[in-house]
Amino acid sequence: MPGYVLDHYLHGEGARLALMSRLLDPMHRRYIEALGIGSGARTLEVGFGNGSVSEWLAELVGPTGQAVAVDIDLSLVDQASAPANLDYVQGDIVAGPVDAGTFDLVTARAVLHHVTDVDQAVQNLVASLAPGGAILLIEPDFLPVSISEPPEVRKFWDGWLAWSREQGIDYFLGRTLAARLDAQGIRDVAGAAETAVYQGGSPWATYWVDTVTELRSGLVESGHLDDQLVDHFLQACGDPHWWTQTIAFTAVHGRSATPAS
Repeated sequence: MPGYVLDHYLHGEGARLALMSRLLDPMHRRYIEALGIGSGARTLEVGFGNGSVSEWLAELVGPTGQAVAVDIDLSLVDQASAPANLDYVQGDIVAGPVDAGTFDLVTARAVLHHVTDVDQAVQNLVASLAPGGAILLIEPDFLPVSISEPPEVRKFWDGWLAWSREQGIDYFLGRTLAARLDAQGIRDVAGAAETAVYQGGSPWATYWVDTVTELRSGLVESGHLDDQLVDHFLQACGDPHWWTQTIAFTAVHGRSATPAS
């Protein structure tokens, strides 16, 4: 598979991830709180990006707990200023579990649709759980863009999806999470998909402008999009009278089995 298309070295990637955190962290935190994670817990976030959720987890579990954050690239966090109970670790979840059998919470957001072997990654995430521990996975499903308007925007997304498939990216992974966790023996599997309605000029529109601008040359060079279609999409994202929906972020959670008494 080609390398990760949004490497942290790209110009503007820090700002783009900060905006992504602003848009998605509230959903992520809400699900973690609903799972009952609190003081004294040991948590693992895989693919932490700029560390916003991991820093929040460190605060949530308090001085008697521990937050561990794993990513293949640590360049967007300042390890020296991390809370005492937060450990940043460089690693690849496809390579193996992290401290197998020890975490009360394991979570990953917008990570698995980029990895080379999703089944192996999920298996390793599950293996990192302590007995009775909770797992929360959040991944995209691009179903809403299939009915985007006007037609030029829908054609843009068709080209985007064709490009992404060539990059080894699965933008429909969200709908498969429940079955993948069930296959790993996770119990009480449940979840929901959330999609925001937004207009041009909004934070979501800005997120897509930033993302497409970073990737524009590769998108056009792929042959699946041309400059005219990209410009149509960017113009729509600047029009406050254009309304659409985001991708459906699918959050699925469950718990590992506990030993029989």
